Formats: sequence, structure tokens, C-alpha cells
Amino acid sequence: MPSKPASYSAKVQAPSLIPASPFQKMKQTLRNHTLTTVCEEASCPNIGECWSSGTGTIMLLGDECTRGCRFCNVKTNRKPEAPDPFEPMKVALAVKAWGVDYIVLTSVDRDDLEDHGSAHFAQTVEILKSESDNKLLVECLVGDMRGDLKLVEKLADCGLDVFAHNVETVERLQRHIRDPRANYKQSLAVLKHAKLHNPKVYTKTSIMLGLGESEEEVIQAMVDLRASGVDIITFGQYLRPTEKHLSVVEYITPEIYERLRLKAEELGFLYCASGAMVRSSYKAGEFFIKGIIEKGRAKEGTASEVVQAEAGGREIKTKHTTISEDKTVLPQVSRWG
Repeated sequence: MPSKPASYSAKVQAPSLIPASPFQKMKQTLRNHTLTTVCEEASCPNIGECWSSGTGTIMLLGDECTRGCRFCNVKTNRKPEAPDPFEPMKVALAVKAWGVDYIVLTSVDRDDLEDHGSAHFAQTVEILKSESDNKLLVECLVGDMRGDLKLVEKLADCGLDVFAHNVETVERLQRHIRDPRANYKQSLAVLKHAKLHNPKVYTKTSIMLGLGESEEEVIQAMVDLRASGVDIITFGQYLRPTEKHLSVVEYITPEIYERLRLKAEELGFLYCASGAMVRSSYKAGEFFIKGIIEKGRAKEGTASEVVQAEAGGREIKTKHTTISEDKTVLPQVSRWG
């Protein structure tokens, strides 16, 4: 396994230990309402930066997942505890205390529940919207619900602004990296149906790099995602959470992240965040996404039509972010060319 460049760790903002800091205030609010975040459960390296700026991703339906993806640090259990029926209101109270105007919700997979937790998810969004007079923007990073498109429709109609679902990796590596119940075509179908059912919803996905994929495979995945109507994409480096998880095959260079950003622009994605420390719900994209959504609320048409209309017939210049300053060149054979 290649050595992790030192700059990967150097760029990460450490969590603040000061009691009155935004980080500690957010942490205390979560504890007061017994809420879980994917930031903690998945050992996200950006927790210090995001929490310090008032951004967090709340994880619904408990902290135990019924699946066992080989990259993920969330605990697994075939039969987790029943969902907390008061959780939707607890989430609303916590979000109100934070005073944010954009929130990301996600959840563990709950294959043990008949509706995979979709009703619980939808109820949380509906309460958040009601408590904020529909001013709060809500992004939901959801599972595949085993490809049940009726459940996809329920979520697409619940009032969320961004419907996110991660394909995680390229098609060839799916069986090696994800739980056997997940697959590439199923994920594409979920994203495509959400957009077809509710064209006003923005769709989003994320791909981890450094697991042995090639540049050609990543570009093909981008083409497939655009064909499925996906608006927003993020790329980030896979970092091994423990020795029990998949090894890193390669650390991707800043030049490659920039190439992917440019390719995303060429293919017509509305937004792309691309960099080693980018994660699917990383705060870097939210300010631009927030602007897109607010424009869309004030205009008629689908999500993509609204953005294109902003160009007034000119070539649209979409917003993209490359987040990496690591110039390390690793002495190894790369599949990226």
C-alpha cells in the first residue's frame, strides 16, 4: 500500500477544544438531542473544518447499518434497533439551534425495514421545512432502497431540494467495494428516477478515487451519470479508516482532480467539487448549490432549465471547485496515465 502524503494530514483542520467554539457548540447540541452524524460515525477527516463553520451531516435511523461496504467505518448489524419516532423533531430542534439555512441529512441503510426508512426520512424533511417556513434548504443523501422506485418517488416528493445518492466507485469495482445488495445500475436507476419523477429536484452523487480505478472508467461513469440526469458530482480520495478496511491503491494527484473538474464542466454537470479531502456532503459546494436552488424557486421550469436560462442563450459557465494543494509525485505505476 502506498504511503499517505504528509500534506494530507497537514491540511486537515483539527477539532477545537475550546468550550465556546462553534465546533463544541454543535457537538453539545447533537448530544443534547441524542443525534448521530455521519461525520463522527464514518470518521470523516473534515469534521473540524465543517463543524467549526456550522455545517454537519445528520445521520438518521440509528448508527448501525444493515450493510457491510468494505470502505465504510459505520457499524453494521443485521437487525438494528427500531428508529426513534421522536428523531424528526429532535433534528428540527437541533437545526434551529444551529441557525443554519442549509442542512444535509443522510442515514444508514435499513434493509430490515419494509420501506427502508423512507417514511422516517420524509417526515424529517417535512418537519424541517414546516419549522423553517420552507426557508431551510435540505439535501438528502439516501440509500438505494434496493431499487424500489416507489420509495424513490416518496423521497423525491417530500420537499427536499437535493436528492443525493452515491455510486461510490466505477462499475468494474462495485462488487469488490460495495455490499452485494448495492450495484452500479441500481444506483443509476435511483438517481434517474428521482429526476424523472420530480424534475425540480437537483440530483447529486459522489465517487471515491484511489481504489484501483482508471481515468477512462471514471469518465465513463461521469457519462453514465449525466445520461441519468445527475446535476452535481464530487470526487475525493479514499482514505482507509482502519486496517480491517480496503487498502488504498493509489493517492490521486492534484492534476488529476483538475482534469476531472474540467471534464465535469465539459459534460455539463452544474457543479463539481474535486479534491483529495472532498467528501459527498463537504461544505465546499453548498454556497453555490444554495444559490442555484434559490434561483430555481423563483422561476418556472426544471432544475436544469432554470440554470440554463440564467445564461440567456450564452454558453453557461458552471461553478466548480478543485480542493487540493498536494504536489506529491508518488513513485508507483498508476492506472491514470
